[in-house]
Order: sequence, then C-alpha cells, then structure tokens
Amino acid sequence: MARDTKNRTTPEESRTTSDYYKLHTKAADDLANADESNSPVVSEEELRKYRSGPKFKLADWVKVILIKMWFAGSVCFFIFWGLSSYVGDRLDLLFIFSIALGVVTDVITNNILRYYAKTPGDNDRWMMFPQKGFITFPLNILYAMVLLYCVDMFYTLLNLTLAAASGGSGSLTLGVGPILFGVIYTAFDLLFITIKRTVRQIVTDAMNNAKGR
Repeated sequence: MARDTKNRTTPEESRTTSDYYKLHTKAADDLANADESNSPVVSEEELRKYRSGPKFKLADWVKVILIKMWFAGSVCFFIFWGLSSYVGDRLDLLFIFSIALGVVTDVITNNILRYYAKTPGDNDRWMMFPQKGFITFPLNILYAMVLLYCVDMFYTLLNLTLAAASGGSGSLTLGVGPILFGVIYTAFDLLFITIKRTVRQIVTDAMNNAKGR
C-alpha cells in the first residue's frame, strides 16, 4: 500500500513557512510603531531618488518669492481693483486692502510655505511671524499695514521722479497693477525679514560673547 505524501509538509517547509509569517508580522509591527524616534536616518540624496516631479526644478527661495508675489498680486486684483469703484475714500480702501493682505498672509500664504517645507520649520525664515497661534493673526495685519505704507510711499516717490523727468507734465505716471504691486510688496517684505534676521543674529552673537567671558 503506497503512502500519501502529496499533501504532507516536511519539517523544513513548515519551518520556512513559520519564519515567513514571523518576518511579515514583525515588519507590520515595525511599520505600525514607526515614528521619528525609532526610524533610521535617510540622507537627502537618497530621498531625492524617490521624489517625483519635473526634471527642471526651481530653487526653494524662488518658489517662496513666487508664492508671496502671487498672493500679494491676487489680493491687489480682487480687493484694490475690485473695490476701488465702490469705496470712494482712498484711506478706507487702503485700510481694507491692508487687512486683506494680512489675513491672506496669515491664513493662506504662511500655511502653504509650511506645507511645502522639506522639513518642519524649514521655511520659517521666510516669514515675519512664523509661530502658529491666534497672536499672529493681528500681527500679520499690522505688518501688512506697514508694508502697504512703504509700497504706497514708493509709488508716490516713483511717480514724483517720473513727473520731474517729464518736465512736470504728468504724462509719465505709474499705476498700481497686480504684478508690479506683488513684486514691490514682496521686496519690502523680504527686506524687513532680512533686517529682523540680521538683528536677531547680532543679539545672539552678543549674548554668546557675553556668556563666553
């Protein structure tokens, strides 16, 4: 009588199957419990191999500038241009304009910069108030008022220069357009952010020198 060996599992096969399931169970547990504390460090070069995207990539600082310019220009288009025919007083229009700029910066622009940061906090250096919280909402509005005042003064001085160059005829005047406004507004924003970073670095260096004595 022949033995039925077709469905019989050898000890080697049983051990291999057991090891297979143990390995996969361990991998599932490691994946479920993974966090920043127990994950292996992966180099930026290795991560770059698995990132999808176009071959031509813009530098991070260029993306930041374009994002800031685009949103500032959009607010200029929808608020300054859109409400100029409904709000007669220029100061009232600028006041509404500055509030809109501050709200968009706090709610949209800064959050987009945080989202696209390669590491948490990497784009904080491009914000005047990088902290998260309710306090940044009024601060960004006040900051937008300062920036808008600087932009308004720049337009005034530029038009006075153009008027002087044209012999006072007034034929050469520069109006407020979304693209140029976005460029000038972002330029003043980056200027103030650079000043803040420079002053902070000076204070930090002075404090470190004082501690080292």
